[in-house]
Amino acid sequence: MNTIALCIPAYNAAWCLPRLLESAKKQSIPFDEILVYNDCSTDDTAAVAEKYGAKVINGIENKGCSFGKNALAEIAVSEWIHFHDADDELLPNFMDVAQKWLEKEKDIILLNFEYIDFNTKQIIAIADYDREKLLRNTPQFVLQNKIVNFAICKKASFVKMGGFDLHPDVLFNEDRAFYVNAVMHNLTFDYEPVITCINYKYAQSMSSNNQLKCLKAYYNVSLKIANSLGKVYPKDLANGLWDNATSAASYQDWKLVKQNIALATKLNGRIPENQSTIVKLLSFINPMLSYWIREKLIRLIKPELRKINE
Repeated sequence: MNTIALCIPAYNAAWCLPRLLESAKKQSIPFDEILVYNDCSTDDTAAVAEKYGAKVINGIENKGCSFGKNALAEIAVSEWIHFHDADDELLPNFMDVAQKWLEKEKDIILLNFEYIDFNTKQIIAIADYDREKLLRNTPQFVLQNKIVNFAICKKASFVKMGGFDLHPDVLFNEDRAFYVNAVMHNLTFDYEPVITCINYKYAQSMSSNNQLKCLKAYYNVSLKIANSLGKVYPKDLANGLWDNATSAASYQDWKLVKQNIALATKLNGRIPENQSTIVKLLSFINPMLSYWIREKLIRLIKPELRKINE
C-alpha cells in the first residue's frame, strides 16, 4: 500500500498548529508521517508540534516556506507528500479521499477546497476546478487558473523536478512557479472534486500584508514562463500580465505597470483582450497612458476603492 506524508512548513505557528494537527489526528486512516519544518520560530512552534506527535525539523536560518517544503520532502520517506500551511485545516475525509489516488499513474492530484473568512466563517469561494479542461490541456489550465498548494504529489516526481524554486524573485508567487515547472517537466495531473481542505483568509496573512511583493513576484514568474511557454500560449500569459498591471496601478507602482505591459505587448500585441472597452480604445494610442488615466479616474471618482492600497 502506498504511503503519504503530511508536510507542514511553519513559522511562529504555535497559535494555529493545534487546529491543523487535531484535524490530522481525526482522519479515519492515519497519515504515515506528520512532519513539521520549524523555520526558526520565536514562539513554541516546535514544542507544540512535538506535543502532537509530529516529527520536527528545526531550521538554522529563516528561509521561508518554499525552503521548508523542499526540506520536508527530502526528509519524508513516504511515496506521496501533501504540503499544508500551518494556519489552514484538513477535513475529516482527507485521507479517505486521498487513498483512492495513491495507486494511480499520476504525479500530482489537485484537491478541492473551501476558501473561508476566518473571522466570519463564511465561505468566500470553492476551488471547483474544471477537470475536463485540466486533462485536455494541462499547461493552459495552469496558466489560466490560480492553483495553490492543496494537492498530493509523488515524492519521486517532486524531487525529479527540483521541488520549489528558491530564487528570491519567485517568493510570494511560488505555487504558480511550482506548477508551471511541473508542467515543463512533463508531470501528469488529475483533480479530486470532493472538498477535503479549508483555506482560511486572514486579514494579517503574509500575502495580505505583502500584496505589492506578490504582484512583483507574479511578473518575475511570468518573465520566466514567457521564455518557455510564451510562444505556445501568448494570450493566456498576456491576459494575466494585463490583470497584474491593473493591480500594480492600484498601488501606483508605475515601473511595475510598465514592465507588465511591455511583456504582455511583446507576447500578444498592445490591445488587452480582457480589459474594459475604454482601456482597449486608449491602448490604441498608448497602453501605459490608458492604465494611468483609468487609475487617476478611479481615485477621483471612487477613492474608497483605493484606501486599502494607501
